[in-house]
Amino acid sequence: MSDYTISRIFKSDLHGSRQMDLLLLQEGIRRDPNLDYSCGLFDDKMQLVATGSCFGNTLRCLAVSRLHQGEGLMNRIVTHLMEVQYFRGNTHLFLYTKCSAARFFHDLGFYEIARIDGQVVFMENKRNGFDKYLKGLSGDLAQHGADCHGADCRGTGCRGADFRDAAPGSKPVSAIVMNANPFTLGHLYLIEKAAAQSDLLHIFIVSEDVSLVPFQVRKRLVIEGTAGIHNLVYHDSGPYIISNATFPSYFQKDEDAVIESHARLDLAIFARIAGTLGITCRYVGEEPFSRVTGIYNRIMESQLPKAGIHCRVIPRKQANGTAISASSVRNAIRENRMDLLAGLVPDSTYRYFCSGEAGPVIRAITSQDDVIHY
Repeated sequence: MSDYTISRIFKSDLHGSRQMDLLLLQEGIRRDPNLDYSCGLFDDKMQLVATGSCFGNTLRCLAVSRLHQGEGLMNRIVTHLMEVQYFRGNTHLFLYTKCSAARFFHDLGFYEIARIDGQVVFMENKRNGFDKYLKGLSGDLAQHGADCHGADCRGTGCRGADFRDAAPGSKPVSAIVMNANPFTLGHLYLIEKAAAQSDLLHIFIVSEDVSLVPFQVRKRLVIEGTAGIHNLVYHDSGPYIISNATFPSYFQKDEDAVIESHARLDLAIFARIAGTLGITCRYVGEEPFSRVTGIYNRIMESQLPKAGIHCRVIPRKQANGTAISASSVRNAIRENRMDLLAGLVPDSTYRYFCSGEAGPVIRAITSQDDVIHY
């Protein structure tokens, strides 16, 4: 084992990158497009025998040459990547792996969060990490109950923390998961429809910071834009509800398989969340534009009822005969069409993009060749 040297593989290292791609392919893995650190174990002839990578707080693209399996090399790769992550300040780590490898990673200190049999297992290095997240969601709900105590919530159906005492036939406790990149009149319409049909509505805002509009801005605009609706509870999605943009694709055979795996894994996690919060209905917006989201919605409609959760698809709100989407809003910003923007977003979102504070976000959007989500 002392004959192996561990080294970082930079994107500019063409020889090392080619060896990494070849080793991954030999093990049935494609290089994930979302990597920010890669390393490899090389023998005394500088041949790559094991590799692994990071993206954010996840470990990805882990592989050992089949000629060297059983030598403890994956342990060395994972140990090195965890040291890199700890140096970055990331102590809560996640990985996605094939079902056949889950036991191995459990032996390295990772614990299963959810799995899709025959496809993927989602793991973390905190024994009770997901349980603590669920307790935090209950805390958000308790805070909502405290905030609503004595408040005038008439007309909303809100009963705060007492929702579990709902009488038979009353409105359901519901949920929406949204990225809101940025918050539009379409998002507001979906929330208004769901809130009117629900006793309590949980809003999960995807907190991954990989969108053109930063998470803290997205969250603020959602809260400001829905200030008049009182039966809402807001939650950060945390690391457990992730976007399509960062779901790993490296051991999936094609794009459709990636979308399906992501959807099924997300729904398995959501079912646990729903059980904690008493959620029996999830609302989604109709998807006329994005192929990815359209497939995701179809899987959701099929799978959620199996977990005892209704899936309600709401037709999109339209402007000028076209469904409003975050993509169309970003495009209006990119083209500096503030007149068009005003008809697509709530006043709070419009005021933000007219302010100097939005300068960095506007520059990020205008620097993109394409801001449409397909």
